[in-house]
Amino acid sequence: MNTTPRRARRTAGLLLAATALAALASCTSSGESGTSAAVAPERAAQAPAGADAAGSANGGKAAESGPADRQAAQVSAPGVDRKLARTATLELGSDDVVAAAETIRAEVLAAGGYSGQESVSERTASLTLHVPSDKLDAVLAKLTDGGAGTVRNRGQNAEDVTEQTVDVESRIKTQRASLDRVRALLANARSVPEIVEIESEVTRREAELESLLARRDRLAGSVAMSKITVQVVRADAPVVSEPADDNSFLSALAAGWDGFLTAGGFVLRVVGYLLPFAALAAAVGWVVLRLRRRTRAEPPAAPAVPAEG
Repeated sequence: MNTTPRRARRTAGLLLAATALAALASCTSSGESGTSAAVAPERAAQAPAGADAAGSANGGKAAESGPADRQAAQVSAPGVDRKLARTATLELGSDDVVAAAETIRAEVLAAGGYSGQESVSERTASLTLHVPSDKLDAVLAKLTDGGAGTVRNRGQNAEDVTEQTVDVESRIKTQRASLDRVRALLANARSVPEIVEIESEVTRREAELESLLARRDRLAGSVAMSKITVQVVRADAPVVSEPADDNSFLSALAAGWDGFLTAGGFVLRVVGYLLPFAALAAAVGWVVLRLRRRTRAEPPAAPAVPAEG
């Protein structure tokens, strides 16, 4: 009868202890999870902020260095602000040379250019034309599309005069400064010899300045206007080509005969050039020889005999 209450009390005590342990474990786990949950958002908030700061810094650096690098690349690239003097040569074949020359002249005038020198005949025509440099390619395209004739030969050339232009501009600036200094000395001159000497120096430096200005204008004109040399011939005219190499005996014999004739002609020209001088020298020598012979033929004069007494 006493055993049953004891067992009941023990069972109740064990149940209370188990309940207390379970409550303590649940409190500990909830505290740890709360702490972790509180720390995780803080770290998450800090990490994106740092990442965004680093990303923004790198992005700002890239944005800052990108345009500078591109600008440096453009400045160092060839062809930037270059001064080019362009020329072109063109040979056309046409059935009507005069009409082709008129067509060429009309195209150049329409492009804003002008004709510098012309020589036109029924067989050939030679024209020296000047067009704006920015329209050179368009004019050449119109002249070579078949409207003025068939293209036989074509060539272009571009000379870089950038360094010459910069050098001339620098020398002009220096010369003007020097001229201003000399003119200031002229204003302070007192004696006549000093004034004359300074005026002579001013004149010399003004002449050098005018020469530099004229050279700058020529360079600017060659850059602004391009020259086209056009040669128009009849379409049935043969195209001049380089002769083929011929190593046969007859060709060698012909070359030797031509060389012999050339050498013989040269010798004859030398003889013809020296013949008048040789004739004059022969005449002078003949006169001198005759005089010497006459002098030798005359007997010597007899010595004077002293008188006696």
